[in-house]
Amino acid sequence: MVLRGLEKMVQLQKNPANIRNICVLAHVDHGKTTLADCLISSNGIISSRLAGKMRYLDSREDEQVRGITMKSSAISLHYANGDQEYLINLIDSPGHVDFSSEVSTAVRICDGCIIVVDAVEGVCPQTQAVLRQAWLENIRPVLVINKIDRLIVELKFTPQEAYAHLKNILEQMNALTGTLFTSKVLEERADRVGEPRGPAAEPGEQLYDWSSGLEDTDDSHLYFSPDQGNVVFTSAVDGWGFGIEHFASIYSQKIGIRKDVLLRTLWGDYYINVKAKKVMKADQAKGKKPLFVQLILENIWSLYEAVLKRDKEKIDRIVTSLGLSISAREARHSDPKVQLSAICSQWLPVSQAVLAMVCQKLPSPLEMTPERVEKLLCTGPQTFDSLPLETQALKAAFMKCGSEDAAPVIIFVSKMFAIDAKALPENKPRPLTQEEMAERRERARQRHAEKLAATQGQAPSDPPQEGGAPGTSPPAAAEPEGDQRPLESAAPRPPQDGDRAESFIAFARVFSGVARRGKKIFVLGPKYSPAEFLEQVPHGFSAALNELPPVPHLACGTLERLYLLMGRELEELEEVPPGNVLGIGGLQDLVLKSATLCSSPSCPPFVPLSFEATPIVRVAVEPTHPSEMPQLVRGMKLLNQADPCVQVLIQETGEHVLVTAGEVHLQRCLDDLRERFAKIQISVSEPIIPFRETITKPPRVDMVNEEIGRQQKVAVIHQTREDQSRLPEGVQVDADGLVTVSTPNRLATLGVRALPLPEEVTRLLEAHGDLIRRMETWTSSLCEGRVTGELPQKVQEQIREFRGQLERHLTGHRWRDTVDHICSFGPRKCGPNILVSRSHAFQGSVWPEAARDAGRFRDLGNSLVSGFQLATLAGPMCEEPLMGVCFVLEKWDLAAPEAPAGEREREGQAGAGEGDPDPEASGAGPCEKQSFLRGDAAPADCYGPLSGQLIATMKEACRYALQVKPQRLMAAMYTCDIMATSDVLGRVYAVLSRREGRVLQEEMREGTDVFTIKAVLPVAESFGFADEIRKRTSGLASPQLVFSHWEVIPSDPFWVPTTEEEYLHFGEKADSENQARKYMNAVRRRKGLAVEEKLVEHAEKQRTLGRNK
Repeated sequence: MVLRGLEKMVQLQKNPANIRNICVLAHVDHGKTTLADCLISSNGIISSRLAGKMRYLDSREDEQVRGITMKSSAISLHYANGDQEYLINLIDSPGHVDFSSEVSTAVRICDGCIIVVDAVEGVCPQTQAVLRQAWLENIRPVLVINKIDRLIVELKFTPQEAYAHLKNILEQMNALTGTLFTSKVLEERADRVGEPRGPAAEPGEQLYDWSSGLEDTDDSHLYFSPDQGNVVFTSAVDGWGFGIEHFASIYSQKIGIRKDVLLRTLWGDYYINVKAKKVMKADQAKGKKPLFVQLILENIWSLYEAVLKRDKEKIDRIVTSLGLSISAREARHSDPKVQLSAICSQWLPVSQAVLAMVCQKLPSPLEMTPERVEKLLCTGPQTFDSLPLETQALKAAFMKCGSEDAAPVIIFVSKMFAIDAKALPENKPRPLTQEEMAERRERARQRHAEKLAATQGQAPSDPPQEGGAPGTSPPAAAEPEGDQRPLESAAPRPPQDGDRAESFIAFARVFSGVARRGKKIFVLGPKYSPAEFLEQVPHGFSAALNELPPVPHLACGTLERLYLLMGRELEELEEVPPGNVLGIGGLQDLVLKSATLCSSPSCPPFVPLSFEATPIVRVAVEPTHPSEMPQLVRGMKLLNQADPCVQVLIQETGEHVLVTAGEVHLQRCLDDLRERFAKIQISVSEPIIPFRETITKPPRVDMVNEEIGRQQKVAVIHQTREDQSRLPEGVQVDADGLVTVSTPNRLATLGVRALPLPEEVTRLLEAHGDLIRRMETWTSSLCEGRVTGELPQKVQEQIREFRGQLERHLTGHRWRDTVDHICSFGPRKCGPNILVSRSHAFQGSVWPEAARDAGRFRDLGNSLVSGFQLATLAGPMCEEPLMGVCFVLEKWDLAAPEAPAGEREREGQAGAGEGDPDPEASGAGPCEKQSFLRGDAAPADCYGPLSGQLIATMKEACRYALQVKPQRLMAAMYTCDIMATSDVLGRVYAVLSRREGRVLQEEMREGTDVFTIKAVLPVAESFGFADEIRKRTSGLASPQLVFSHWEVIPSDPFWVPTTEEEYLHFGEKADSENQARKYMNAVRRRKGLAVEEKLVEHAEKQRTLGRNK
């Protein structure tokens, strides 16, 4: 970037009213990066001829090769509209679902967004996802309908058909917006209704009309409509675009109709009466063309027709009438697209149309809504009113966006991105001044003279005047190093260890105050609470940052370097005013992925980013050479910091595991690990497929869909008895599935039954995982005495609602009072399994209101809960977590321990001497049993402490209770959206059926031959799916895979034929392996567990006796 351009940007940064922070969002391949190229070319950063071909913001090599964007990139653009000058901070984001986390990082630091929609493909699944993300972050969208040229060239639409098609796309977008708006209004109304009111009303008076909030709220400004100026029609690859305002200005002079009338009528079913110079509605002019078709589309269609048919006379007339000039080279070019681009980019420049809409319709940082500020500051279930007063006062700083010295500095870091340390501005060679060039020239001349003298074998008799004395020749001989010295002094080495080739830059935005280089600032962790800080530090503190008392999740850092983000380049800045996007260097040791930076510790951390894609694909990674393990560990740490979505885990087995969002994301992470971060050769395992284990109700039909009759049940019962006979000694099972197990020292006996939870309850537990985790944390803190107050009111309301939903779903005599007796959730105390206690000896409860009374039961009761947690973490089939299982503790009997004979005699003598009652007659009295319940120390035996025995016994009891029920595997499922033409529809179905997929829905796009197929596909069968689809369909179909849910695999992994029909159909051995057993054996084999399978160890070739020679 030239110095003059940098000075201009710095000047524009100081006027927040003319700053626009925007991101470009769309489905994959809808033209985001091409549109960004067109906007960048308007600033002269790249040539307009390269726009769409260069993909300037795709700076990674794999982005260029694959042709998709994989990371968010920012660039600052200058736009002048009349006497107003604007600074546009543009962020290009990925459209592929695997990289939707990058969309979340971009949306958080923007005030508005451009949603790009392909005119042919229309509204796609990822379009809906990005619109929902923009809505959740409270940023205002505008719409760009791109690739209009495809309607002309590919689909051969007439202008009238194209108008109907564009109208349909707008209706779909507005329907999506209306759905989001309705859900928001209803949610707000539900919150208001749920607030405590006056005296309790009658039950009949509590009924209210949900639609009343919708009628009262104005939503006209939310929808996309060309007459509102928030829709632009473009063809980015041909370099043209327009809003109807441009044509309204032209035709108001030609036709003589006022501009404001044309603005209202150029879009819609309005027709023109040329004689009367009036615009009429549809019913007054039958068979007429709409204004949009007649005045706009027909002109564009005629231009395309003339150029594509090479009608030179017509082209010349059009160019002359529009007052354009095209070069002779472009006019003679063999590719008509070059000529089209030359004409259209002058007639309707796309950058002018899009940037004008952005500046007029999208808000500046000064227009941030109070609702968005409150949402950013309220983490978790907190309300804005419950925050400390010092925190609430920061709202004014957000709204004012002030740059005065007293304003608090508030910065949000949305992600950390890695860059080569050599590419940093401070490490680049700076251009030499005239004096330095003259000095180097003189030194080179002197070295040349010395070399000449040395070759002739004569020392120079008189040193040159400038060269100095002969004693100065040794330094002159070492001049190659001296040439680099000025550069090294001007470019200090990057921080951290010298071998680090990658430096991390924080991708951030200043919300308040001025970020200055070298400023000390607080780094707030996601769990930081300003209330805790204000309790420890008195009001009006003035101590230095280093002298403050230690506060959890609060660190102190320095803004070492500030950068202006210019796509592939960075420019150093001394300070950044509020409302601007920037890069910050030197935070790599303080910020992992995202963080809040603030000069005032009363600021809370911003609400965490919400990601659309769930990391589900796991692989184990190890170095090819074991000695390079330290490099791998360090590289994985850097990768974890550089990618907002990836997770790096170390399993119990010691494996280093990468968890990614999909196959493309996994490939990019592995490439980065090999080439950038670890720089070693690595070995990657087959993808680790996650499964879940569950139980179901006994089946009513057998494997051949025959109803299991009475005579056939006999065989099933016999099979069940055979299974039970395999259980170890001491484990008793009754007919109803109650498993009774005793501890090794026979002091405690547990009775546990396993029941399958209804599907609705399992989904409910999954959806409320965060609430359960918060409830469990508060309950354990209360029992340990760390918390004395009450939960926030909003959390209590959420818990009551959650409890009510559980009670509504758990109905019937079997589930009576189950919700009141829930002792724990699992695994990890927040999973989709529950432990229910029906025993009077253990009455623990997870609900906060019962937690205070349950303290005396939590001693040995904790051992039971720990055993339940271990059982749900690893099931009996293949050590995978459980899901949708309820364990009922129906019996817990404790007996007094028998002391050794010598101890009994001593205790008896001591007791007789003290005059106590007869201890022998009392046996295990109630007081003694209560001492066990309180967890008092019991006499040690060879089996270890009683608490440890309870944990192991509870775990075994839960596993046996599972094994006496019909067990099933649950597979992770993707939702698969495929767009394909009718020619390749059969091939798509063939690939889906071969991979155990299931088609849910199939629709045909109106006006096209493109079908949209929605299906579900097991994650285990998804690897290589996208490549196979593309190969089978010759690239005419491409899938988008998003993790959806867990689904029970219907086949029994332990099934053997038991009924007569099954014997006839499958044979006695049933050699055909079912899908569930195949998955189970694969997981067991990977984990090193025993696998029941037949292996041929000694195979011999069959010999025919007749030919035995």
